[in-house]
Amino acid sequence: VEFKQGEQTYVGKARVNPDLSAEVFNIEDEAALKLIKGQLWEVAIHRVRREFEVTHGKNTFALGETDERGAVEILVEGKSTGDKYKVLNDEVVLVHRHIHGVVVTINTFSTHDTGAGYLSHTYDSVYHDPKTGEQKQGHSNFTDEYDQVGDYFILTRRAIASADEGDMEFLFSNIQLLDAKAA
Repeated sequence: VEFKQGEQTYVGKARVNPDLSAEVFNIEDEAALKLIKGQLWEVAIHRVRREFEVTHGKNTFALGETDERGAVEILVEGKSTGDKYKVLNDEVVLVHRHIHGVVVTINTFSTHDTGAGYLSHTYDSVYHDPKTGEQKQGHSNFTDEYDQVGDYFILTRRAIASADEGDMEFLFSNIQLLDAKAA
């Protein structure tokens, strides 16, 4: 892993374990270490396949408005009331969810077609207080790039332009899949 923030560059090794925990080696700076581990966790946790019934079994859905691009809003009722999505050309282009006491809104602008689904290429995220609607953090823009490793598309680059933390870039190279027996 190579992590760049401002004029600083940190280089080390990283491993994502089967339990989705991340280990980072050879980087001593605690703030850099925390950011790298955080990004590895974010990527891993968002790639876990869950059955629809597990995630949305206690929800119902209704069609909302269609925006100027033709994206159709999907409104969630039930356990996740207040959440919503937008779908355009069979791709989710907006996720608006209440997660751990915050509302996160992610707009996807372009995707990478893997042949088995889509991974976000360019997107942004904004966090709001669920009670007041006040923005909790600055706006962040992301660019993700992937390479196919075996049967998987693995993140090799994430660039973040963050209003709060400045520009950051995470580069992952020499990627090797863990041996399932050794892991």
